[in-house]
Amino acid sequence: MANIKSAIKRVDINEKKRVLNQSKKSEMRSAIKNVEKLVEANDVENAKVALKNTIKQIDKAVQKGLIQQNSGNRQKSRLTKKVNNLGA
Repeated sequence: MANIKSAIKRVDINEKKRVLNQSKKSEMRSAIKNVEKLVEANDVENAKVALKNTIKQIDKAVQKGLIQQNSGNRQKSRLTKKVNNLGA
């Protein structure tokens, strides 16, 4: 454990950020699973609405540094492809 006051503060801040990042990442993953579930159920309208919200969450996660740019783009691309194939 850290002895210096500033190092102790840093440990506290890092723990708070870790918990916050973890919850945001979990929300994003849940949103992705929700879109995939709607695609499985062939629910086109709700899937499109859910996709829009999910893309927003993925973009925010990339912006905050929770996931890498390529990873976010790949997830968005795959989800969009699945939703677009429903309409065809």
